[in-house]
Amino acid sequence: MLKSMTGFGAGRARVGDEEFSVELRSLNHKFCEVKARLPRELAALESAVTKQVKDRLARGSVEVFIKRQTATAAGTVPVVDVALAREYARAFREVAEALGMMAEVSWTHVSNQPGVMRLEERGMDVESAAQAVQAALEQALGALERMRQVEGEAIHADLEARLGLIERWSREVAALAPRSVEEYRQRLAERVAELARGISVDEQRLAQEVAVFAERTDIAEEMTRLASHLEQFRQLMAGSEPAGRRMDFLVQEMHREVNTTGSKSQHAEISSRVVSMKAEVERIREQVQNVE
Repeated sequence: MLKSMTGFGAGRARVGDEEFSVELRSLNHKFCEVKARLPRELAALESAVTKQVKDRLARGSVEVFIKRQTATAAGTVPVVDVALAREYARAFREVAEALGMMAEVSWTHVSNQPGVMRLEERGMDVESAAQAVQAALEQALGALERMRQVEGEAIHADLEARLGLIERWSREVAALAPRSVEEYRQRLAERVAELARGISVDEQRLAQEVAVFAERTDIAEEMTRLASHLEQFRQLMAGSEPAGRRMDFLVQEMHREVNTTGSKSQHAEISSRVVSMKAEVERIREQVQNVE
């Protein structure tokens, strides 16, 4: 079954007092391109995250957003800059001595000074964080793939309908082709008879002209190849492997056969169906750009 390249997925995992959330956004791309955005303290995990995504997805431009959330009370610890506190205490004593005052420097005075005490995030267990990120990313990938599969089913139905139209019109074109030759023979005979004005017509020469026309406008080969392309396209749709790039190639071949048929044909009804087939091939080409 086909899969779309567009979709969204999210996942969460917790380790201790920390929670890691992952969001994935996927758009169309010729190959699999991963852009990971991680917190600075998780930067070392970028290559592992990229590999995990590429192991699951064949095509698409995938953006990975990873966030780390920690409860303030449990996630931060107070840090004292003892050297700075000592300098503040010394400065207070020097000022007191210079002013002839009693130097009563308390810890309260020192601790209230800028930079003496600050809150910092508690150190992170990188190994546990990596496991949590991997689990959250796995959840997100599962959700993303489910969405891509649902959209792929819709694309599959649309493509099948368009293939059916092309198939029907190609059969009609194949049926009209002999009529095109017969109509040309009749028009040519009438035109020659009109110009000859009673002079006998060389039937052999007339037959030769009709044969040349029939050979020049013969589309049997194009219709055979087109039918083969349609069948191969359906096989790719039914397969389990990513097939977007191969389908894109087949669409180019379909367009080539339809275009050649149009250039060979001099029959109005055939030309009308060729125009319709070209339009459907183009719509198929646009849809294939969404397929993994």
